[in-house]
Amino acid sequence: MTPSIYLFFKGDCLEAMTRYAEALGGEIRAKEIFRNGDVPDPQSRMPGDDDLVLNMVLRLGDAMIFASDNPDEMYQTPAGFRVTVEAASRLEFDRMFEMLGDDARAVEMAPDETFWAERFAMFTDRYGTPWMLSFTGAKAA
Repeated sequence: MTPSIYLFFKGDCLEAMTRYAEALGGEIRAKEIFRNGDVPDPQSRMPGDDDLVLNMVLRLGDAMIFASDNPDEMYQTPAGFRVTVEAASRLEFDRMFEMLGDDARAVEMAPDETFWAERFAMFTDRYGTPWMLSFTGAKAA
């Protein structure tokens, strides 16, 4: 069993997931993006315009991140979790932080060395997704 993450956005799902794909080296397949306007029965649509994303997937090797937009009345600010990514190198960590942390809503812990990692950061990106990035490096057990 492999757990998956499902993220909700407030109208900017496709933009956010496209940025995540670029930052994390993932793939988004156009045929796996379903929009509100694709729903054949208008009674089954979620409130909002045709461009809202009902469901999409970002593939990261064997892992997947699912996502959709939520109309204003259904949207809740993410809380109680963080998407965690372990970078393969310091260079990859810096690149990911630069892309994901650009215009961050909050940087709870700026990139720095810790006793468990050569580089670690906690932040909430411009889309509201909370992240933890790490590069363990030589501090690996």
